Amino acid sequence: MIRFKYALCAMLFLCVSVGYAQEEERQGGHENENKFRQLYNEMSTPNSYRTASGAPGHEYYQNEADYKMSIQLDDASQRITGYETITYRNNSPDDLEYLWVQLDQNIRAQDSPAKDKNGGGVGAVSQPGSFVSSYMTEGFDGGFNVNSVTYNGKPLKHTINFTMMRVDMPEVLKSGDSFEFSIQWDYNIPDHTVNRARSGYETYKDGNKGYIIAQFFPRMAVYNDVEGWQNYQFWGNGEFALPFGDYEVDITVPADHLLDGTGEITNLKEVYSKEEYKRWENATKSFNAPVIIRTQAEAEQIAAGNSTKTKTWKLKAKNVRDFAFTSSRRYIMDAQAVRFPERNVMAISIYPPEGNPLWEEYSTKAVVQTLETYSKFTFDYPYPKAISVHAQGQGMEYPMICWNYGRPNEDGTYSDRTKYGMISVIIHEVGHNYFPMIVNSDERQWGWMDEGLDTFMQYLTEQEFGENFPEAIGDNKAYPSRRGAPSRIVNYMKGNQDFISPIMSNPENVYQLGNNAYGKPATALNILRETVMGRELFDHAFKTYAQRWMFKHPTPEDFFRTMEDASAVDLDWYWRGWFYSTESVDIGVKEVKSYYVTDKVTKAGKERLARFGITDPSTIDAVYVVDEDSEDFDPALKGKSMLENSETLKEYLMDNFTPEERAAIKEPKHLYKIVFEKPGGIPMPIIVEYEYADGTKEKVTYPAQIWRKNDSEVSKAIASDKEIVKVTIDPDLETADIDTANNSWPKAKKLGKFEKFKENVKG
Repeated sequence: MIRFKYALCAMLFLCVSVGYAQEEERQGGHENENKFRQLYNEMSTPNSYRTASGAPGHEYYQNEADYKMSIQLDDASQRITGYETITYRNNSPDDLEYLWVQLDQNIRAQDSPAKDKNGGGVGAVSQPGSFVSSYMTEGFDGGFNVNSVTYNGKPLKHTINFTMMRVDMPEVLKSGDSFEFSIQWDYNIPDHTVNRARSGYETYKDGNKGYIIAQFFPRMAVYNDVEGWQNYQFWGNGEFALPFGDYEVDITVPADHLLDGTGEITNLKEVYSKEEYKRWENATKSFNAPVIIRTQAEAEQIAAGNSTKTKTWKLKAKNVRDFAFTSSRRYIMDAQAVRFPERNVMAISIYPPEGNPLWEEYSTKAVVQTLETYSKFTFDYPYPKAISVHAQGQGMEYPMICWNYGRPNEDGTYSDRTKYGMISVIIHEVGHNYFPMIVNSDERQWGWMDEGLDTFMQYLTEQEFGENFPEAIGDNKAYPSRRGAPSRIVNYMKGNQDFISPIMSNPENVYQLGNNAYGKPATALNILRETVMGRELFDHAFKTYAQRWMFKHPTPEDFFRTMEDASAVDLDWYWRGWFYSTESVDIGVKEVKSYYVTDKVTKAGKERLARFGITDPSTIDAVYVVDEDSEDFDPALKGKSMLENSETLKEYLMDNFTPEERAAIKEPKHLYKIVFEKPGGIPMPIIVEYEYADGTKEKVTYPAQIWRKNDSEVSKAIASDKEIVKVTIDPDLETADIDTANNSWPKAKKLGKFEKFKENVKG
C-alpha cells in the first residue's frame, strides 16, 4: 500500500522542484570544483609518521635538546651573559650532518634585514618614541655576540646566517646518538617598551627596572618528518618552533631581586626570606584565595635600596620546549594552589606596584580560571606552576610563565576596558601553555595553530570567568569577549580582498595578523562547535586532538584529520572554505511562494510528466500544484483545504487508509516553496526561523550538504498547518553572515536617517 506521505513527496518532486535544462549543444568538460570534494590535493599523503586518522604514526619521532645554563643579569648595564651546554639527541631515522641553532635576538642587531622587510613611506602620525627610534637614532644593537662554540673544549666550526647558526659537527650524528656542545654568548637587553620587544626591561618611575627575559639563549631548531630542519628565519611575526627537553638553569641577579621562571626553584629556602618561604608554604595549601608572598609595602621598601651583592636562583624544568624568567627588586608576588587529580599546581602573579589594585584583585583569579577551563577541554595541566607577570604593553608566552599588560592610572583607578583587557590577555597568554607549549605546533609556519586555537579556548574561558566572577562583569550579561563571537569577524571577512589572506598562510605574509591568526580561526572553531558539529561531538574531537598531540609536534592536517576522525563529521568543505580560502558567508531568502493543490492538469505538470514518458495525464491519478503567478492558477483555490481542492487526494485516502489511519493523517493548510540563495562562497548550514500568523516561531536547521549539488541556490517545500508570515535566516547571528540585508522575507525595510532617529528616540 502506498502511503499518503510518500505520494505527497512524489507530488512535490514532480510539480514543485526545478527541472533540468535541455542541452542544445555539447558543453566542454570541467574539473571537480564542488566545494564538498575531499581535500586530497591540499593535504599531505598520510605515512608511518602521521596517519590518515590524524594521530601520530607508529614511526613518529621527535628529537630532544637538554640545556644546562649559567646566566648573569647585569642590572647596571642591562646586559645578559650566558654559558650553555646543549645535549642534542637524534631520535630521527636520519643521520645529521650539521645542527641548526636559533639566534632570535639577532633580529635586533643593527644590521638586521628585518628592519627593512616592509615597504612604506613617512607616516602621517607617529608616537614620539617610534619617531625617534626610526629617524633620530642609529638604532639599538641587541644582537647576540657568540663568543665561542666548543666541543670537548675545542672550537667548533659554525656559520651564522641572520637568526640561524649552523653548527658543523666533527662527524655525522647517527640516528639514535647524542651530541654535546657548548656556547658562550652575551647581548644587550632591549627596552621592551620601545617597538614592543617580546623580551627586555622596563624602567619604573623610581628608576628601578623590571626584566622579562626570553629568547635570551641560543636555542635548537626543530628537525622533523615534515620539513627536515625548520630553519626559516625569524622575521618578527612567525614565532617559534622548538624541541622538548630538560633544563637546569642558574641565574645570577642582584641579591634584592625577586625572580621566577620556567621550572621549579630548587633552592627556594636560600633565595626567599624566612617570612616569604612561610607564606609560600601556606599558599601551597590555599585553594580558595591567593596568599601574598611579598607585599606591596615590602616591595617598595626593598626597591628603595640598591644592593650591590648578587644571588643565584636555581631552576629545573622537565619536558619543556623553552625557558624564560623575570626579575626585579620592585616586584609584589601572590600565589594560590589549584587542585588536579595527579598534582597541585601553583597559580602565581608577579607585578610592580604600578599594577595595583587591579592585579592583586584579578590576575591570579584569571590564572586559576584558565587552568581549570583549558584542562577541562584538553588535558590536566602537567606543569607545577603557571605565572602571570605584569609588564607594560606586553602579551607574550613561554612555558609556565607569561608577560601581560593592563596598567591602572597612577591614582589606582581603571576603566572597564583596562580591566577586561588585562583579564583577557592573562587568560590568553597563560592558555598558551596548552597551545603551543605542550601541543607543540610550528608557530614559525602556522601562526593560527597556536594563536587561533588559543583564542578559541580564551573565548570559552572568558565566558566561564564571567559566570564565576559576576562582580567582575557588573551589568554585562556575559563577559564582553573581543574575539570568538561570529559577529566580531564580519567586518574583516567582508573587507577588501587585496588585504585578506587565507588562514593557511605564513604569518609573515599576511596583512592583518590579528584577524588572520587569532580572530578568524577562533570564530571558525566557535561556529564549528556551536552550529556545525554540536558541542558534544566537537568537544570530544578537540580533546582527542589535544591528548594525541600533547608533547608532540602536530601539523594543520593532523588537526583537521583528528577532528573528522573522532566525530564522524565530514569537514573538508569547512576547512576549505574557512581555512584555505578568503571567501565569506552570505546566505539569503530569495523567494517565498505559496502553492495550491488542484486536480486540474496544469501546463507545468503536463510537461513534467512528459519527461517521464507519460504523454496522456488522464492515464494516471495525479495531483497538481500551482502558484498564484501560474497561468493555470484559479483564484477559487484560495481559502480552501487540500482535500477540498482535490477529489483525487480524498479518494486516495478513502481507498488506501483505514478510518483509524485517516484520523492520524495531517492535512496541511498551506504549501510553500522557499528559495534560498548563497551569494557568499562558503557553504554553511541554513538556519531558518519561520514565524507564523498566530505569533509562534519555529527554528529549523538544514545541513550544509544542502548546497552540494547547487552552490548558488536551493529550495525547500514546506507543508504547514499555519500561515508563514516571516522567514529569517540566521536569526541569532551564528554564522558570520556578512550581509544580513537579504536574510529575511518579507525583505526588511531600510530606514532612512529620519526613521532611524525616530526609532532611537522611541528606544
